[in-house]
Amino acid sequence: MNILVCIKQVPSSNNVEVDPETGVLKREGASAKLNPYDLFAIETALELAERYGGRVTTLTMGPNQAAKALEETLAMGAEEAYLLSDRRFAGADVLATSHTLAEGIRMAGNFDLILTGKQTTDGDTAQVGPEIAEHLGIPHAANVEAVLALDGEGITVRMQLETVLQTQHMPLPALLSMDKDVNTPRLPSYLRRKAFDPSKLHVLSRDDFADQSERRYGLAGSPTQVERIFPPEGNTEQTIYEGTSDELADRLYTLLRTRKFI
Repeated sequence: MNILVCIKQVPSSNNVEVDPETGVLKREGASAKLNPYDLFAIETALELAERYGGRVTTLTMGPNQAAKALEETLAMGAEEAYLLSDRRFAGADVLATSHTLAEGIRMAGNFDLILTGKQTTDGDTAQVGPEIAEHLGIPHAANVEAVLALDGEGITVRMQLETVLQTQHMPLPALLSMDKDVNTPRLPSYLRRKAFDPSKLHVLSRDDFADQSERRYGLAGSPTQVERIFPPEGNTEQTIYEGTSDELADRLYTLLRTRKFI
């Protein structure tokens, strides 16, 4: 079985600079980490490859520093990785991002199963996975909490929907967006990290894609635009009251009434 996992490198803190003209995050040079949701997708892929036989490939879109996230996936057990890096990809919304990833997947090879995390911690849209599947023309399932069966006829999964659990069988190839806490992701192997082979990490740009339309990538290919984005403001203001329990209760009640919380 040939499995591909789409991952993303996300900011590791809230203090990220924003481009004042485009309204997008300045990712280059910012401290970053592997998106937490993607760890569950990677672990699922590795477990399936170990159980049924096969290999795992990882893929991401981002600046050159995103290669560090791919190296981490190789240390976890992936056998190959692809970085889609091109300044013309910058500023992409979910539509342009999913199209770019779909084009990269086509260049990376033929896959029986594609996995993504449910969402990313920097965007939280939970739309990119299903949109990749739509671009590729394959069935997909979101909020997947368990893979129940895999055989020659397809894959059976259980999804956590808003009010019910749904079991669904799909033919392969298919795409699954994995929910959190579906497993316990393994740690990267020190030996694998030391034995890192640069030839296992491939870098692709838009020039490598079959679709060369400028209007399908980056800001030019994004029908939605971010009006304003900013890191949350910290608030360390505090007030300490002293007195008896009755005095403190009365003061707290007055404060809540004054601020119209009650």
